[in-house]
Amino acid sequence: MTTRNKFSPEVRERAVRMVGEHRADYGSEWAAMTSIAAKIGCTAETLRRWCREEASRRTGPAAQAANDRDRLKLLEREVKELRRANEILRKASAYFCAGGASQNSLAPRQMVMSFIDGHRKELGIEPICRELAIAPSSYHTHAARLADPDKRPARARRDDGIRAQIARVHEASFGLYGTRKVWHQLQREGIKVAKCTVERLMQSMGLAGIRRGKTTITTVSNPKAPCPLDKVNREFRVSRPNALWVVDFTYVDTWTGFVYVAFVIDAFARRIVGWKVSTSATAGFVLDALEQAIHARRPVPEDALIHHSDRGVQYLAMSYTQRLAEAELVPSVGSVGDSYDNALAETINGLYKAEVIWRQRSWPSASAVEMATLR
Repeated sequence: MTTRNKFSPEVRERAVRMVGEHRADYGSEWAAMTSIAAKIGCTAETLRRWCREEASRRTGPAAQAANDRDRLKLLEREVKELRRANEILRKASAYFCAGGASQNSLAPRQMVMSFIDGHRKELGIEPICRELAIAPSSYHTHAARLADPDKRPARARRDDGIRAQIARVHEASFGLYGTRKVWHQLQREGIKVAKCTVERLMQSMGLAGIRRGKTTITTVSNPKAPCPLDKVNREFRVSRPNALWVVDFTYVDTWTGFVYVAFVIDAFARRIVGWKVSTSATAGFVLDALEQAIHARRPVPEDALIHHSDRGVQYLAMSYTQRLAEAELVPSVGSVGDSYDNALAETINGLYKAEVIWRQRSWPSASAVEMATLR
């Protein structure tokens, strides 16, 4: 009996490419392989073997490409530093409004220290001090005085304990909980604290919950194209895996243009079983996500697996529908202009945007989006 390859060629190619693209983010190549292999689901040694096989097929231009990637990483870091300096000055301007921080004025100096306290985790102490012309030692002296328990009021000491609990709950929610949910969780744990106190401390800590933004229509339909019937009728609850797959794609705005992310979701476990990142929204792009799902789940005709999508031209393309027929998947398509007919996929897209994309201010490239999606 032949041994079945657990990983598709597309997954192997993606893993090898990520090692090259994100090597500079880790201390060594082996560290990068170990991290990415854990996310892919293989061993680091297996990924190293894939990289070795790929390297044996490479020639001179590949080495130049690697140097170009390293140079791009360096430029991206420099841009990041400049953006951070601009962010510090912008927030400081809004915080101080008018007047500035005078070395001979006690009140403005205290305002500077308060500003650093409120933004040090986000922007860093050294960069803030450098931009505001404050000696880092001055801030560290201020922080040491605050750290002396004998010199701090009871409210400040209690706030420290509550801050630790708030940070724990917020981190456990992967940064998704806002004031109301954090407060409710603390109440469930028996920690008595006022909701307004939680709100005040979360603001001082720079913590906030995720907010969903407005949806954007990405579906372009062809009213003349033949279309299967809707076999789901908005009933997305199923009793077993491989009974219903829902598919859709969304977009991400990057420095280099729009990037598109396609998902295939198993409705039973609400789990993503296939995905693909691309710079163009073609039928081949969504077909790659489907191929990954088929390779991962290996559906059989007895499953009577329903494949449900919207009326996007990508999902009604001939190449895509032919692949559904070859895999013996039952096609199902919702109505035009009604997002409720594909509500589960729309929900996954919304959660992906809120929990992955919108947590970062901007995205430099498709590679960065792909790495964040893998995590």
